[in-house]
Amino acid sequence: MSTLQLSLAIIGGLVLALIVAYNTWTSRRNAPKRALPQDSDHAAEPALRQEPGFDASAAVPSGEFQGLDRGPDPSAHAVDADDALQLPVPPFSAERRPGLDPLIDVIASLQPEHVVSGDAALAALPPTRRAGSKPFAIEGLNEATQQWETPAPGQRYQSFQAGVQLANRMGALNEIEFSEFVMKAQAFADAINAAPDFPDMLQEVARARELDQFASDHDAQLMFMLRARQAAWSPGYVQQNAARLGFVPGAMPGRLVLPASTPGLPPLLTLGYDTQAALADDPDQSAIRDITLSLDVAQVHRTEQPFARLRDVAAALCQAMDGVLCDQNGSSLPAMAMDPIAGDLELLYDQLDGRDLAAGSVLARRLFS
Repeated sequence: MSTLQLSLAIIGGLVLALIVAYNTWTSRRNAPKRALPQDSDHAAEPALRQEPGFDASAAVPSGEFQGLDRGPDPSAHAVDADDALQLPVPPFSAERRPGLDPLIDVIASLQPEHVVSGDAALAALPPTRRAGSKPFAIEGLNEATQQWETPAPGQRYQSFQAGVQLANRMGALNEIEFSEFVMKAQAFADAINAAPDFPDMLQEVARARELDQFASDHDAQLMFMLRARQAAWSPGYVQQNAARLGFVPGAMPGRLVLPASTPGLPPLLTLGYDTQAALADDPDQSAIRDITLSLDVAQVHRTEQPFARLRDVAAALCQAMDGVLCDQNGSSLPAMAMDPIAGDLELLYDQLDGRDLAAGSVLARRLFS
């Protein structure tokens, strides 16, 4: 082989190697970012398992752990019965109000001839708890506690009331839904031998339309998009970065939620991404180009500062994941564009408070659902 042929072969091999290296680099650069492996060095070592036993001296050698702090002596915290009566009583929570409220419900009183047992009331309840698209409920006045509650077995009730919600995000209560409410309440009243007293339909439907108009004008659901600048994200990568900010998996694939400070309340924020990517056979190969951050304003109390949390979360995710904050249409949002939104939300909160429908309250969560 001549020197020229050898040189050409070497050059060809180098070019081929460069092409392979470039393709590999491009493939890795465009591949979805994956979650980083957990550092095993910092993983907690499992504690030694010890089976329970009755002889403590057999498990702990004599004289060992003599200086161990065993905690406070239980006898030091004993409380006399008379002293217990003087302990402060926790204030009544506004969240424990009856389910039906005349502010957002049509309420019809049902007065039975005799006291009705909870078992009989439960047997007479209609099979569904809706009238059309509106929630329907029946409550009883407990003879012992004198509190309105959902009928329960073993209790006795001296009076009942039936109610249907005036409005929700499906619209205002209409005449057909009101008629269905009357039929269900009448059937329950007949079963327990009670006399119903229904309000005027036209007045209640007009009240429903007015409440629905107010709710439509003050219903705010904010949604922002975080879009990848260069490389896409894998579901695991999104979950790992969101978990560092307190997000936990939601009830649906591709949904993460930031829990409220009080357990059982709606989440502060919701993070969503492509459901198909979340359900893929190999999630690491699923490419996610954008995710959404959403806030349902009426469902979260203003003291939680949910919009401020949203801004902090969006900024942290954009920095950690090399993303850019956009509106729902994908247009980039400068930081200054968020300030007017914060001012508008404070005005909205004040208007909801003035209507006794404070954001995050029981009534607001029912109305804006």
